[in-house]
Amino acid sequence: MTAISLEKVEQAAPALVSLYKSAGASVRRHGLDGRRAAVYLVVDYSGSMRPYYADGTVQALADRVLGLSAHLDDDGRVPVVFFSTDVDAVTEIALDDHHGAIERIVAGLGHMGRTSYHLAMDAVIDHYLDSGSAQPALVVFQTDGGPINKAAAERYLCKAAKLPMFWQFIGFGDRSSTQFDFLRKLDELPVPAKRVVDNAGFFHAGSDPSTMSDAELYDRLLGEFPDWLAAAGELGILAAD
Repeated sequence: MTAISLEKVEQAAPALVSLYKSAGASVRRHGLDGRRAAVYLVVDYSGSMRPYYADGTVQALADRVLGLSAHLDDDGRVPVVFFSTDVDAVTEIALDDHHGAIERIVAGLGHMGRTSYHLAMDAVIDHYLDSGSAQPALVVFQTDGGPINKAAAERYLCKAAKLPMFWQFIGFGDRSSTQFDFLRKLDELPVPAKRVVDNAGFFHAGSDPSTMSDAELYDRLLGEFPDWLAAAGELGILAAD
């Protein structure tokens, strides 16, 4: 059974019904029907991201993540962390108030800085631990480049491997850019030499992420999540059902 019914989505966010249906098809394809998880969204607020905010690409990602979250979590809300050099905001988006939410949030933020992953990761970890959730977390982490402190980002990911959190990184931008070499490295960090379980995935959405179909995006978001659930369960990282 889905966390939030189609009828409730039709009432709260009719513009997201198509996304909800597409997400549901992917959830079922990956054997996650009835699975519960907290869904987080982390978005890059560095200066190079300005065009993606201006053309609505970040809002589109937020809407897509809301559509997925409605199948995994029952509160109709997704915690969102905006980051650049520091953490710019820790807030949330909701099904019943999603339209224009990113624009409203960004209007209250300051200067768009550089790119620092680890502080955003720390903010997500703190939020999750403070929530007291017994469910695993799926963290959708979007960025358009590598971090200014690679060592810190790798250290946080490895430490977070002991927590019931899976990090799905998404790259926006030129597929051939070396900016994403670090994310590919994070995706392939050895187990157990560096981390107790493979707790991260990475895929590239291209320079125009809006051209990626909803079905493909959801399949990429969920592609490695079931394997992590199984491995983390075997290691006792997840609470027993």
